[in-house]
Amino acid sequence: MSTGTNPGRRSDRLKWALVGPTLALLIAFNVFPLLYNVVLSFTNAELLGGGERWVGGAQYTRVFDDPLFAGALRRTALFVTSAVGVELLLGFSLALALKREFRGKQVVLTTLLVPMMLSPAVMGLYWSLILNGNYGILNQMLGGLGLAQPQWLSDRDLKFWSILLIDIWMWTPFMMLIALAGLSSIPSSIYEAAEIDRASTWRVFRRITLPMCAPVLGLAVLFRATDALKQFDLVMAVSGPNDAATQTLSTLLYQVVFRDGKVGLGAAFACILLVVVIALSTVFTRYVDRLQSKGVAK
Repeated sequence: MSTGTNPGRRSDRLKWALVGPTLALLIAFNVFPLLYNVVLSFTNAELLGGGERWVGGAQYTRVFDDPLFAGALRRTALFVTSAVGVELLLGFSLALALKREFRGKQVVLTTLLVPMMLSPAVMGLYWSLILNGNYGILNQMLGGLGLAQPQWLSDRDLKFWSILLIDIWMWTPFMMLIALAGLSSIPSSIYEAAEIDRASTWRVFRRITLPMCAPVLGLAVLFRATDALKQFDLVMAVSGPNDAATQTLSTLLYQVVFRDGKVGLGAAFACILLVVVIALSTVFTRYVDRLQSKGVAK
């Protein structure tokens, strides 16, 4: 007859004792607020209280009928595609330039990474001073050269592109860092074999460098795209949440909840934004998986 505690059960209890607190915190701070937000999106809850009641999908109908939502969606899509596309091209180009060893490489690399390490809100305020139409450094330099001095932050046609410029300046180093890691992971023996075969530079780039970096670049694009979809800090710091020329989905959500006090409507906005982020992440994840499976097959 066996005595004592079953080792398997003791091991299970130990695992749950270690994982349990983390799992409880995850549910408390992530899962529960998410589910509660979904419930709120089907009510007419307001920030200042009042008679909260169930309204079904009426809030979602209001979201899709709102012209502000359509404008913010188009603006956010343009921002994501423009910012991520330019950051990918510039970051990959910088990574190619920094791939080889040269004197002062570490200093150059550290300098390029500084913008990525600073707070977006602080960078927004910093660039607001640079781009100020009256006393900004940029316009003073342009004036000294006898060039036109645009109103970067007050001209309706320039405000959006000014915020886009700041985002590109901040996050191009992120793309560069990821691309540099991908380039460093390519075995040098492959390049040596291509050199022996007398492959041209363009052929080496098209057949070796780009395909082998594609999965890593896909992940970098995924991270940046999901982050750009939630663009909030720069817009708040540069132009505020109420400017129609720069209003993104996140700033519109802030406006709906904290200015208008429509918590139920804001919850519906948040759920739609979450669905967009999940859909984009799923597409990119499948694309990266396909790239990796092709690489393994080769």
